[in-house]
Amino acid sequence: MNLNQRCDAFTELGSSLRKNAAAFERGEETELGQLILSQQYKNQWFTPRNVLASISAIAEELTADNLKKWMSMYPGIEKNTAQYTAGVIMAGNIPLVGFHDFLCVLITGNRLLAKKSSKDPDLISGISEILCRIEPGFREMINFSDGPLSGFDAIIATGSNNTSRYFESYFGKYPNIIRKNRNSVAIISGNETDDELKALGGDIFSYYGLGCRNVSKLFIPEGFDPRDLIRHLDSYSYVTENNKYCNNYDYYKAIYLVNREPFLDTGYLLMKEDPMTASPVAVTFYSYYKSYDVLLQEIKTIENSIQCIVSKNHLPFGQAQKPALWDYSDGIDTIEFLLKKIHI
Repeated sequence: MNLNQRCDAFTELGSSLRKNAAAFERGEETELGQLILSQQYKNQWFTPRNVLASISAIAEELTADNLKKWMSMYPGIEKNTAQYTAGVIMAGNIPLVGFHDFLCVLITGNRLLAKKSSKDPDLISGISEILCRIEPGFREMINFSDGPLSGFDAIIATGSNNTSRYFESYFGKYPNIIRKNRNSVAIISGNETDDELKALGGDIFSYYGLGCRNVSKLFIPEGFDPRDLIRHLDSYSYVTENNKYCNNYDYYKAIYLVNREPFLDTGYLLMKEDPMTASPVAVTFYSYYKSYDVLLQEIKTIENSIQCIVSKNHLPFGQAQKPALWDYSDGIDTIEFLLKKIHI
């Protein structure tokens, strides 16, 4: 397969996913629809709403124009014929979080050897099967492993700060991308529109806040009352329908009450002034700032722990969990990494 054939296959995959997502929303029964519905029984965080959101976000990006624009950023990629095996260890915090690595390995013409997350074993296999029906040539390029990975030339591993130490020890001798915990933040200026503040709710609550691109910390200007945000977030109160989310909400509310720590309670989210960036599920931290420029300098000192910044001057509100194809995790260009000549 050449680059054009690979791009055509992923373009058709995007079209197929969009059609299936639309059919699911109409209540029609499809194979993909059954897969969407079944995930909640294996992972309570993977509700149909969340799985559909992930599939739809992927489908929106897989268009001919987007793929052409993305690949045009890498002159000479169509001439790349050096095929090797890239090992990928996938995370499972949100549905299909490993898809972008899956796409990067295959679009560059390399072989994929992937270890799926036990929290999300079915969705990537299902998407892979659809792709292979579209372009059977991918079947010999895709291999999912249940055990330890071996026989790879380079490795991409995503996990927590704890697992990253294991990854670095075990995979450090190979060309690698090893990702750790990151969180995202939002900067409120006080001049946001109602629509922007409502869209911020999507950045906070999508996938119950479990993704590294979810906003876990708000920076608000001195004099701004965080309670003014609450009415804009009420449409996301459905999160309390999930027992696991409610357990987190109840647990941290009890902890803060027992410790007599001040917090705001919306009935579905706890908002707490705290200097930390990473907040627990069902909690959003906030801090006040005096100077926007000084705040940016402070954020720069912790940039290695931040995935993205949502604000009027950065990523638009509501777009945190809708990354473009060229928005790379941890700011590391996966395509550039995969196109490097690998010396074993």
